Amino acid sequence: MNLSILYRGPLSGCNYSCQYCPFAKTKNSREELLDDTRKLNRFVDWVGSHSNMTFSILFTPWGEALIRSSYQKAIVRLSQMPQVNKVAIQTNLSCRLSWLNQAEKNSVALWATYHPGETSRERFLAQCAQLDAMQVRYSVGVVGFKEALPEIEALRALLPSHVYLWVNALKKQEDYYSEEDKARLIELDPLVLQNMTHHVSFGKSCKTGQSVISVDGDGTIKRCHFIDERLGNIYDPNFHSVLKPRACTNQTCGCHIGYVHLDHLNLYDVYGDGVLERITQTSVR
Repeated sequence: MNLSILYRGPLSGCNYSCQYCPFAKTKNSREELLDDTRKLNRFVDWVGSHSNMTFSILFTPWGEALIRSSYQKAIVRLSQMPQVNKVAIQTNLSCRLSWLNQAEKNSVALWATYHPGETSRERFLAQCAQLDAMQVRYSVGVVGFKEALPEIEALRALLPSHVYLWVNALKKQEDYYSEEDKARLIELDPLVLQNMTHHVSFGKSCKTGQSVISVDGDGTIKRCHFIDERLGNIYDPNFHSVLKPRACTNQTCGCHIGYVHLDHLNLYDVYGDGVLERITQTSVR
C-alpha cells in the first residue's frame, strides 16, 4: 500500500508576523511544545513500524516548524526509512539548514514560502542557494498580493531557472486582479490560473480518503484538511479498512493541497512525484 499523509500536529507558533495570518508571532508554551513533540515522535515511530507500506509525507503545520529541532530530527529520521518515498514540509525557510546534511537527499524536499517584509530577498535567496549546494529539492512560493508583484518579479529573476515559483492567488474578492495583473502573474507562474479558481468538487472523484489522508497529532484520519468528517485513526491496527474511494462532499475546493488531488484536474501529470512539495515534473516556464 502506498499512502500519502498530510500531517498537522498541534504546533501553532510562528516567528513571523504576517498580518493576514492568525498564527503570526504566536508562541507555544513549553508544555504545548512538549505535547507536540511527543505526538510527532509517536507518528514517526508509527511510520517506522510499517515496513510493509510505502509513504509520502507532507508536514503542513499551522506555524513554523523547522525552527524546532524536533521537526528537523523527525524529517531526518523519516528520510532515512526505506518505506518513505518522500518527506516534505511547508516552511518560511528561516531556520538554519545544516541539519539537512544528515537527511537522505533523494527523499527530502521543502515547500518554501517567501514573505516580503519578514525577511530580506537577499537572505531568502541565500537560503535557496544553500539548498542548491546541498542538492535538496524545493519549490518557492509567494502570496499574490498585488502590491507584492514587483517583488515577486524580482525574486523570479534571481531564482535559478530550475526552481518552480508558484503564486498563491487571493480569491476572496472576485475582481481583485486586473487583466494586466493576471498577465503578470501568469508570466511568473503559468499554473496560477488553477490557483485562482474555486474548483467545482462536489461529487467529484478525489484521491483523498483512499491514497491521500490528513492526520492530526492524535492520529485522527480525515480525508483532507477541508472536510471535518473523522474516518478513523492511524493507531488503530485496522486503520487501512477506512481507506476507500470517496466523492468530494464540499461544493468547491480552492486550496492547492486539496484540489491537486481531484482526479478530473489531472494535476498529478503536472507534478509527478513532486505533488506534495509543489514541485512540477518539468519546467512550466
